[in-house]
Amino acid sequence: MPVLHPKVSGPTQQDAKAPSWFCAQIGAREHYAIPRALREARRPVRLYTDFWAGPLTRRLATGKLRTLATRFHPDLAQPTKLVCSWNWRSLGWESLLRRKFANQPYHGFIEVGRRFATRVREDLNRRIDLSNDSILFAYDTGALESLAWCREHKTKCVLNQMDPNRVEVELVRAEEKCWPGWALRSLEVPEEYFVRREQEWALADRVVVNSEFSRQALRQQGVTAEKLVVIPLCFEARQENQKLEMGNRKSNAPFRVLFLGQVILRKGIQYLLAAARQLKNENIHFDVVGPLGISEMAVKTAPSNLTFHGRANRDQTAKWYQQADVFVLPTLSDGFALTQLEAMAHGLPVVATPNCGAVVTNGQDGFIVPPRDADALTQTFRRYLAQPELLPAQSAAAREKSRQFTLARLTKNLIQLEASLLA
Repeated sequence: MPVLHPKVSGPTQQDAKAPSWFCAQIGAREHYAIPRALREARRPVRLYTDFWAGPLTRRLATGKLRTLATRFHPDLAQPTKLVCSWNWRSLGWESLLRRKFANQPYHGFIEVGRRFATRVREDLNRRIDLSNDSILFAYDTGALESLAWCREHKTKCVLNQMDPNRVEVELVRAEEKCWPGWALRSLEVPEEYFVRREQEWALADRVVVNSEFSRQALRQQGVTAEKLVVIPLCFEARQENQKLEMGNRKSNAPFRVLFLGQVILRKGIQYLLAAARQLKNENIHFDVVGPLGISEMAVKTAPSNLTFHGRANRDQTAKWYQQADVFVLPTLSDGFALTQLEAMAHGLPVVATPNCGAVVTNGQDGFIVPPRDADALTQTFRRYLAQPELLPAQSAAAREKSRQFTLARLTKNLIQLEASLLA
């Protein structure tokens, strides 16, 4: 049975005439931004999720279980029955992923997605408050069975596709050929995984992506232009962790470039290492923070001006942002890359490729460089070294840019999506 979470405080106002939304997501994706934005718009909302942390979990979870305590947001703590989860079942699903699918993670994603979407479908089938104006918002791989139910019952449904699917996999496989021995393990994605996602696209009334890069990628894979909608992610800066105003750098201190994220070929780490080697005689240092997904042999190719620091939890990342001068994202493929906004909120200009969310304005709050281009990265960092006056202006512009990606902006985009669905 699902867990229906109790009311914490008094009721909130809702627009009785507005359509009901049912949001289904595995994990704390985007800090539950979609249901929260819909509540801001006074829409009746029900959240389906695999695990929702109650007061006891949030208070007592320690060690490896501490991540479970983050499966909660106070904006969704009320009213009664707003959140529906399957806590014990989801712990079993996680165990299944580790045991049965340890060497076949994508088969595991399919199985967990199927189980979750089936539970959502069963709950939808019991509801008496659904109407032709109701809307289901679900995320890829964990949506197929619930989308099929919506089609059968003439309920509107939206699928959020989080990455470019086959296009991304093909890019990574090409990199593995160009950089043999660099990946910890070869990327093996079964055809069944792609087929499941393509079936979800076919059933959905709209397919939401978070960047123009992803929209173009899905167009290449047969999704019609009329069905695709670009909705950028939102970001909420934690003011206490914001970087101080620029201008206090010691003149002899090395220029510090921060890479934060998975250290894998898809993120372009191989080109960052190549750029660092070209700059080994310059007053610059590269800090690479994140879990290593490249081989020991690849790590040993790094020059002395680049340091791998390993994984950092959310509380530790603020320290890295505050110590850096510029953030770099040489990604080959990202659905959006929220780290761009997090870095900008800390006053860091961002050097990024166009293969992610459209955040950087070239020359204003950072620079855009072509993917797979170590020389372009090198030239950009040399420009910062030669023109130190760029940094304060771009830092201020970056901070301002991060404030544009608000929950209110996401709310507006969702209401526009609602209008197009019900027109």
